[in-house]
Amino acid sequence: MSEAEEERWVTVMLDKLAAQESKRMLGDADLAERAERLSGQFLDGRARPASVRWVTNQNTRWGSCTPAEGSIRLSHRLQGMPEYVIDYVLLHELAHLLVPGHGPRFWRLLESYPRTERARGYLEGVVAADRLPHLPAARGD
Repeated sequence: MSEAEEERWVTVMLDKLAAQESKRMLGDADLAERAERLSGQFLDGRARPASVRWVTNQNTRWGSCTPAEGSIRLSHRLQGMPEYVIDYVLLHELAHLLVPGHGPRFWRLLESYPRTERARGYLEGVVAADRLPHLPAARGD
């Protein structure tokens, strides 16, 4: 495959992926429903947030939780990522409603989610890619 063909196929595949992901965009109400389902499935329904919503002011965190208010906020940067990654971040914040901090008790709560390590690896990859110098697009000759 030539370099030009490779570029064309990468563009085609990225466009298809973006179209699929845009169909999966969740609203705040969808997040609340998802949080309830995840809490029931992995935390015996004990984590009950008062609110769950997307925010645009979190550029260094994937999510945050204020246990005193029962509020969970997810970064808009997660929108379009695979569902298992969003579920992991949401479950992570739900666990903070039960256990503050990141001690052993906290991580035990997340052990039952089968894609914890995969989701963490995905997010680490996103962070690493963001730190790479952005090279200008290659021109076909």
